[in-house]
Order: sequence, then structure tokens, then C-alpha cells
Amino acid sequence: MNGPGLNSIILALVTFIPLAGALLLLFVPQRERDIRVFSLVISLLAFVLSLHLPVHLQRAQGGFQYEVNIPWIPTPNIHYHMGVDGISSWLVVLTTFLTPLCVLISWKSIRERVKEFFILLLILETALIGVFVSLDLFLFYFFWEATLIPMALLIGMYGHGRRVYAAVKFFLYTMIASMFMLAAILWLYAKTGSFDFVTIQNAVRGGGVEGFATAAPWLFLGFFVAFAVKVPLFPLHTWLPDAHVEAPTAGSVLLAGVLLKMGTYGMLRFNLGLFPEQSRANAGWISVLALIGIIYGALVALVQPNMKKLIAYSSISHLGFVVLGIFSFTQTGLDGATFVMLAHGVSTGALFMLAGILYERRHTYEISEFGGLATPMPRYAALFLFIVLSSIGLPLLNGFVGEFLVLSGTFRTSALYGVLGATGVIWSACYLLWMYQRVFFGKVTHEINEVLPDLDLRERITLWPTAAAALVMGVAPLLWLNAIDPAVQSTLAPLTQMASKVVGR
Repeated sequence: MNGPGLNSIILALVTFIPLAGALLLLFVPQRERDIRVFSLVISLLAFVLSLHLPVHLQRAQGGFQYEVNIPWIPTPNIHYHMGVDGISSWLVVLTTFLTPLCVLISWKSIRERVKEFFILLLILETALIGVFVSLDLFLFYFFWEATLIPMALLIGMYGHGRRVYAAVKFFLYTMIASMFMLAAILWLYAKTGSFDFVTIQNAVRGGGVEGFATAAPWLFLGFFVAFAVKVPLFPLHTWLPDAHVEAPTAGSVLLAGVLLKMGTYGMLRFNLGLFPEQSRANAGWISVLALIGIIYGALVALVQPNMKKLIAYSSISHLGFVVLGIFSFTQTGLDGATFVMLAHGVSTGALFMLAGILYERRHTYEISEFGGLATPMPRYAALFLFIVLSSIGLPLLNGFVGEFLVLSGTFRTSALYGVLGATGVIWSACYLLWMYQRVFFGKVTHEINEVLPDLDLRERITLWPTAAAALVMGVAPLLWLNAIDPAVQSTLAPLTQMASKVVGR
């Protein structure tokens, strides 16, 4: 089935099939194997359907496609308005790509309350997709907040050690920050009579919003604070290491792979889309915070004794590149920022899966507990090295393209920022390769490690897609960039016009 018929319902199918699967899981028998198989089938179905979005996207078109705009609630004026462009369509695919892998990686590690776990995972998938496809600010905010509950429950119910503390900290940080965004959304509704993103954007650009010039700095900050906490941008990052370390493996994969991208996507879509002048005005200090995040995250990762915490701090460093690229206001920088979002989701998601596999065997993430694992686990060691190299940014792998484009765009606006950002690439090689050396090389230092089983078939099937994606993204980045580029041009258009007016004066 193809053409206009499927195009009109594809977003609804991709968004709500996981939720429908979660509801149907309530009626699946309590046999754990049936629950796991059903969850895998549903998540794979969502992935296959999501591929329709980039495959049939009109790549030369920068605006929103597959749009559905139906009046929902008359008072207040809320519409069921969904659509994607070249940026959000790939983020949807990233979400649906990682979810089946999360089901597979949790196949044996989740032994209690199995049905509840997979119900929460599928609900979380629907909420995450909803964030990327919503074009009504009320709907966007609904899905934004809806991600908190399943993620907090996944951490609090299925995590390790201080899991309740980590879940509450995650929930409070992100919920309180979201209140600032809600206040900004309500102000815009009060002045425009609409929650529709396109309507509000046109009203703002046409100068038809009363008092906007005075309120704009505060509205920009309202959105920015919510997004900065989610990224998380330094110094609002302290919830992330706790959440990652205590979360179950699937929770960490979706948290790093998709949830953090909600923040950078929000900056790109809403801060740049609705407040181009404020974005320009605030770019200086935001870029400084991004650079601090790149360097600070890398240096703190370098001294971590815990493998999972090291990967968590690497996320702070890598997401700093995304923010730096977004606020470079260059075509190259924004293309790179979007590509880093996707590449980081694949590579860091895989790193968390690899760490989780080791945890299942040894029930510890402490680097000092390992050493010489390349001997008993050669397949695991080879895959781990491949993903480490992709995360570092080795040419021909996915990490290289995005970071190269971000740094190229940043150099155009500030050579100093470009040089400082480039040090993050060096630091990432230091902390990841040093971690790899301590875990895999040398003699086996603990007797129990000598008999650790290598990857089984299920684990290989889980990891191979991430390795394949890392390679294809590095070798053929234009498959992604050809769709991303027109959407970035559309986002940058008002900023470019504004800059040309300033030069004209």
C-alpha cells in the first residue's frame, strides 16, 4: 500500500501502534515468552512502517509533509496537527530502530513484572514519537510530559541500587523545567488564539503578535530552559549520570538514544523557529555553555571508574556538539548537529547495550573488575571496539561526519570556538580508548572473567544492526543529509534574512 492513502494515516500508525500494542499486552497470557515475542513484533511493525517516512519524503521540499490537521478541542483551540520534515522523520526512525533492540536486549535480564516492563517500553515509544511529529504546541507539550512517567517508572522499578532516588531526580528536574515552557506556550496562545506551531510562527514573523518584542526574551528562555535540562546542557546536567547508572539497559538506551534528542530537537524547531532574533542575541553564552559541556563532560568521563557513568558523561560531551552546531546558524553546522543527534543515538545506544551485556554476566560496571576480556570474549571485544571507534569519530564511521560538519560550521562563526570544540574529539578518544584498554587488554586479572561466555546469537542479532547503521551512516551520509538539508534551509531562512538586513544597514 502506497500513495496518498497511506501518506494520510502513516503518522498516526507509526505513533500509536506501540500504544495499541501496550494495551493489547494487557490481554496477552502471562507466559513471559509470549509477552516478549508480542512486544518484539509490535516494535518491529512500528519500525517497518516508519521507514515509509524518509523513503517517500519529498526531499527537495523543506516544509512539513504527511500533515494531518484535524480540529480536536474547540475551546481552547487545540488541533490534532501532526507532520514531519527531513529532521523529525529521521528522529522518528531512530526511535523505532532502537525500540526492538531494547526488547531484545531485555529478553533475559528482565525477570520480574515482565508484562509491565514491556507495556512501559511501548508507551514510552509512542510518547517519544509524538514529540517529534506534533505541530500543535498543546499536543507537543502533552507528549513531552508523557515521556516522563514511563521513563521514571522504568528507572524506579527495574533499575539498580539507588534507582528510586535517580527516578525522582530525573522526574523533578525535567518536570519543573517544563513548567517554564508551559508558561511560554500559554502566553503565545493568549496572544494568538492558537496552539498551532505554523500559525504562531507566521503570526510572529508577520509582526501580528501584540507585545511580542517585549516578551520575546522571556519566552525564548522559557522554551530554552526546558530543552537545556533535557539535553542536558551544562550546568543543568546533574540528573543524567544518576539516571543512566541506575536505569535498566533498555532505559539507558532510550534515554541516551532518543530522550536527550528531545532537547536539541526542541531548540532547533522552537527556539530557532519562533525566536530567531533572540536566538542570535543569546547565541554567545549558549555556545560557551556548549563548549564547557563538551570539554567538562569529556574530562569527567576520563576519570570515571564506572563504565556506565563514563558513557553517561560522554553523552554530555557529544550533545554539546549538537548545541554548538545549532547556534552556529550555518547550513553546515545545523546539518552536522542533526547528523550528530542520529549518530550519537546509534553509537551510544550500542555502548549502553554492550555495557548491559557485561553487567548480566558480572553484575558490576566497575572497570577495575575487568581486564583481558578480549581472550575469553573475542566477538564481544571486536564489536565493542567497532562501536568505540564510531563514537570517537573515526573516518568512514557515523561519528566523524556530524562532528566534522559541526566544527566546520562553528569555524565560520568563531575560529576560537571551533578550536575548543575540536579538543572534544581528542578527549573522546582518550577516555574511550583508555576504558577499552583497561577492560579488554592485558592479562585476565580475575579468575571469574576467564570463563565469561562470549556473545550468544540473540546478543549478536541485537548489536549487528547498530554496527551496520554506524558503517552505512559513515560511508553514505548523503542518504540522511539529502533529507536533512532542505529542512535546515527552511529553519535558517528567517535567520539569514535577518542577518542580511543587518548587513544592509
